[in-house]
Amino acid sequence: MIKGIGIDAVELPRIKALIEEKPRFIARILTEAEVELFDKLPLKRQVEFLAGRYACKEAFSKAWGTGIGKLSFQDIEILTNEVGAPVVTKAPHPLSMIFVSITHTNDTAFAQIILEVPAIS
Repeated sequence: MIKGIGIDAVELPRIKALIEEKPRFIARILTEAEVELFDKLPLKRQVEFLAGRYACKEAFSKAWGTGIGKLSFQDIEILTNEVGAPVVTKAPHPLSMIFVSITHTNDTAFAQIILEVPAIS
C-alpha cells in the first residue's frame, strides 16, 4: 500500500551558481558518502548529481508528509547501486519500501519518491 508520493524539480543553473558561490551548500545537502561520489565527478555531472539529490530529498520529505524542516537533508541519503541507479540508503522509513527515480534535462533535475507500507488485511 502506498504511504506517500513525492515529486520535486530543481533548476540546474541555480545549483551550479550555489556550487560556485556557496560551496558550503554541498555539505548541507549531501551526506559524507554522497560527497565522496560527488567529488569524483566533473563539474557538469556534479551539478546534475547535487540537483538530483536535492530534488530527491525534497520529494522524500513531501512523500513523508512533513517537508524539509521536520526532516533534515542529512536524514536522507541516496547512493547508487551496482549498475548506477539511485537507491535510498538512509531514511526514516524502511529502506526496502522506498522507490526512487531521478532524471535530468539540460536545465532541470526531477525526482520522484514512492513510500510503501505493508498492506493491512
